[in-house]
Amino acid sequence: MAENTNAAGEVAAGAPPGMPQLNPDYFANQIFWLIITLLVIYFVLSRVALPRIAAILAERQGTITNDIAAAEDLKAKAEAAEAAYDKALADARAEAQRISGETKAAIQADLDVAIEKADAEIAAKASESEKAIADIRAGAHDAIKEVAKDAAKDIVALMGGKADAKSITAAVNARMKG
Repeated sequence: MAENTNAAGEVAAGAPPGMPQLNPDYFANQIFWLIITLLVIYFVLSRVALPRIAAILAERQGTITNDIAAAEDLKAKAEAAEAAYDKALADARAEAQRISGETKAAIQADLDVAIEKADAEIAAKASESEKAIADIRAGAHDAIKEVAKDAAKDIVALMGGKADAKSITAAVNARMKG
């Protein structure tokens, strides 16, 4: 075992020392296989992987474009719906104002009629009351005259005098006039 051996057990007698990748004798062979490997990787990437990636990117871009267009359509529809809602709300408010005004006018007309009727009834009752008061005054005036005549007659009789009905009536009438 006088021969030189390396760690793997190979004979190193005629082999150049060092790594074969760094040996200039093998550079041509290494460059050839490097070019072949790069060409295979290029064709695999350009024919298989890159078209798939491009298709996925194109599909994503199409989806994004479609989603943006759909969102814009939905936004336009939402704005149109909001405008329709605002218009319907304004119309409903205007209709409510109109109905409220009509109702107020109808109620005011009914109230005016009721007030006129009540005023007429009050005026009729007031005239009846005034007539009744006038009748009561007239009756009271006559009753006062009768009471005054009776009282004067009784007073004159108590004092010992004698008065006829004509003179008592004239005296009471004179005093009542003022």
